Amino acid sequence: MIPIVLVVEDEPAIQELLAINLKHAGFRVVQAGTAEEAESLIRAVLPDLVLLDWMLPGQSGAALLKRLRADRRSRELLTARLHEEDKLQGLEAGADDYVTKPFSPRELIARIRAVLRRRAPHVAGEAVEVGNIMLNPATHRVMVNGQPVELGPTEFRLLFFFMTHVERVHTRAQLLDEVWGDHIFIEERTVDVHIRRLRAALEASGQHERIETVRGTGYRFSGG
Repeated sequence: MIPIVLVVEDEPAIQELLAINLKHAGFRVVQAGTAEEAESLIRAVLPDLVLLDWMLPGQSGAALLKRLRADRRSRELLTARLHEEDKLQGLEAGADDYVTKPFSPRELIARIRAVLRRRAPHVAGEAVEVGNIMLNPATHRVMVNGQPVELGPTEFRLLFFFMTHVERVHTRAQLLDEVWGDHIFIEERTVDVHIRRLRAALEASGQHERIETVRGTGYRFSGG
């Protein structure tokens, strides 16, 4: 799963420079020059992180940030601006981090990865391990006891989400939102079908028992 970063920057040269560096770092990039364009893209794409300039034409970055933080579909946010008072306003408005202009592309990418690891580990792109299960999203491989396990794309995403949210109970609706996306409209029982497939793939190793059914609620992935 490749993390999606939305770059909101009104200066075309800077926007393109940011996009090129982010793409080279392995991110999928979408771009907007105004707050209004950004909101439209967020509704359509739902990025994993927003790189938001503070000074935008029309609606400011500060106003957009507050709107995004009030919306449950808007997740990780990072702002870029120069002055100390703007840094404080950004953090108070709900930004996860900030960088100042001018900035180093390497530092920016490192900060983006840090925010994703902290706030959205399931899209950070790093290998995760729970017990005898090792999952690497970069190579799209799952190893159990050192042996490869073949999973379909949905089962892979489902296992990745479980492994990055161990011991938490999730309803079917929550799993649909997090794994399929809340813009996809399918029956909640679809989750049960993919849970069965995932359990079947892990059964030979005994790791299927980590996926626990919580009666009347949903599912939990045991980390013990």
